[in-house]
Amino acid sequence: MPSRLPISPPVHPWKALLDTGREDARLVREAFEGAREPETAPLPAELHPAVTAALAGAGIEALWSHQAEALQRAWAGPTIVTTGTASGKSLCFNLPTLDVLCRDVKARALYLYPTKALAQDQARAINAFGLTRQVRPAIYDGDTAREQRLQIRRRANLVLTNPDMLHMGILPHHRRWADFFANLAVVVVDEAHVYRGVFGSHVANVLRRLRRIANAYGTEPRVLLASATIANPVELAQRLTGLDDIALVDRDGAPGARREIAMWNPPLTDEALGTRRSALAEAADIVAELVRNGARTICFIKSRKAVELVARLVGLAEPELADLVVPYRAGYTPQQRRELEGRLMRGELLAVITTDALELGIDIGALDAAVVVTFPGTVASLRQMWGRAGRRGRGLAIYVAGEDALDQFFCRHPDEFLERAVEAAILDHENEPIHLAHLLCAAHEGPLSTGDAETLGPRWKAHAQALVAAGQLVERRGEYVLRHPEDYPAARVSLRSASPDSVAIVDVTSGELLGTVESARAHTTVHDGAIYLHQARSYVVRGLEVDTRRALVEPFTGDYYTQPKKETMTEIEALLDRRCTLGVTLSFGRVTVTEQVLAYQRKRLPGHEVIDLQGLDLPETTFATQALWFELDADLLAEDFPLEVLLGSLHAAEHAQIAVLPLLAMCDRWDIGGLSTNAHPQTGAPTIFIYDGHPGGVGITRQGFRAFETLVGDAHRLIAECPCEKGCPSCVQSPKCGNLNEPLAKAGALELMARMLQR
Repeated sequence: MPSRLPISPPVHPWKALLDTGREDARLVREAFEGAREPETAPLPAELHPAVTAALAGAGIEALWSHQAEALQRAWAGPTIVTTGTASGKSLCFNLPTLDVLCRDVKARALYLYPTKALAQDQARAINAFGLTRQVRPAIYDGDTAREQRLQIRRRANLVLTNPDMLHMGILPHHRRWADFFANLAVVVVDEAHVYRGVFGSHVANVLRRLRRIANAYGTEPRVLLASATIANPVELAQRLTGLDDIALVDRDGAPGARREIAMWNPPLTDEALGTRRSALAEAADIVAELVRNGARTICFIKSRKAVELVARLVGLAEPELADLVVPYRAGYTPQQRRELEGRLMRGELLAVITTDALELGIDIGALDAAVVVTFPGTVASLRQMWGRAGRRGRGLAIYVAGEDALDQFFCRHPDEFLERAVEAAILDHENEPIHLAHLLCAAHEGPLSTGDAETLGPRWKAHAQALVAAGQLVERRGEYVLRHPEDYPAARVSLRSASPDSVAIVDVTSGELLGTVESARAHTTVHDGAIYLHQARSYVVRGLEVDTRRALVEPFTGDYYTQPKKETMTEIEALLDRRCTLGVTLSFGRVTVTEQVLAYQRKRLPGHEVIDLQGLDLPETTFATQALWFELDADLLAEDFPLEVLLGSLHAAEHAQIAVLPLLAMCDRWDIGGLSTNAHPQTGAPTIFIYDGHPGGVGITRQGFRAFETLVGDAHRLIAECPCEKGCPSCVQSPKCGNLNEPLAKAGALELMARMLQR
């Protein structure tokens, strides 16, 4: 764990930055991670001679101890490796795979990566081994030219792809891959910690479908996984694959760089309101200072819009640095991504501003500093991002807090923050809408039958019968098949944003396709009048064509950005659990959430002053999910909460509880939604709803239901410790509030939860 910095660090490119932060108290905590001595092991004598020779050619004469252990474990059975960033995890699965391919000319291997950039990076690494006679790697994803696909299926013995392509383009067409599946010996799942929540629940179903098809062709491939450090690696591997006996390699033998850690809190701009300088502006200044002093830097930010904004702010502050600091995020065209990755690899850039698209193991050269803007949602992700700094020596890792309540909670308790253990990954492959959709995909790939319990799980038949009742499957002689054989269900199942259900963003002045945004986010991202940022340039949306799935934009030179205002309604569909606690009736169950974007607010840069509110006419969107809700007893409110106070108190309490729920479940605020009302039509009482922000839910609010007393206690503590007078972004204001944070009553929420905790 990081510990208190005992001495002043020697002079480095960031010395002046940290000195300034100490002087004006923006630097709220310093720590360090000491260098770690390596543990080595000899190359196993039984490794295929061609692989041993390839290692020697790469200058590798020994392995780190965990690589040697992983090789032995992989030879014996399914394995997951969970060691730190830059610990050489790729070699842990490359060595056993290359060994198999060198020994058996018919053997095939499949590598799964969550991003296209990672697959590109790994393909370069495999080619660098020089085993061109024995190993024929090829990338097969959405960017692969159609004329190349047949040749890849025929020739490649190591295919690198992503879960989306496996789900949509390989498994439904397994007959074209018959030789590949009949000889599939190894399946590698890299960056397994990414597969959590909704995405992980989808991927768990895709991997079960993969094992099912392999079994149909007579193979049971060895599954090897690699992950960043998480609390439950074996459980995650089991939930992802459906396999029980999985070995764990978690003792890191690689050398570790000395790394300085800095917690950075932007200064208050209004003590009474509790407002602080924008974390994005603060991050832009930090990046500019680091780059100015020669530190190669990576800066992580959650949203695509924020990535573009920070890159733009750096360019405005330091025009001479504009060409050396670039944004990188999903949504770019393949050509744009390849060009940026190449420039990073060649060291032509001094800084990259990115979403978590570059959090993972892609090699973009030696980096000196990693800046993480606002808490990324989990400690596991934070440490993964920090690990990009100092990969070849000393590094600097900075966490820049935002106004968000959780960020400020951590700044008030920095030691608690730095000493937090990594979380457990949550996923539920039997999430009903997800699992049923994948059963339809499996039925398209081949009739569902008794033998599928081995891969699809023991409850597959009950779920199949539910699909029969829904008119989507039919039962014939003990097997279940699609009612409409010509149907292609995979096309309707989106694993994540990289899906066919997306909106193309087109610059009407040039006809250029700028990128894409998933349809579910289109109403809030590219509605009429929205400001859309792309590669540090601003565009205004002139029209959102829902039918043709196009957003028409043109260049924008103004000094404002936009934030949507939406209306939310909830309808209780099924009660799954209920108990009385803290003076409320607490429930958990399934709900339907209906949202409608009504307007958008324009805010001026850089001070975020409100300019005006513009109305919109957009259709409703609806999804089913899981939720907790609690109804407040009349005696809890008494006469102290007239209607205008009650509405603001409920709203503020809802925001505070959503803000601290990530302390209990592996998620962030953006995975959760909420609604508060003085009289819900179904409960007839003042009620607060907190719901999973994803269709079907993945267990986030179930965890909140189970630990509700802790949830309320943490929310009360969050509000009570905040020094603002009437509520601010550090306690009860939410950056994602569809009502634009109106009304809010900080004092009322504090009193309400204090009474609950006294019951």
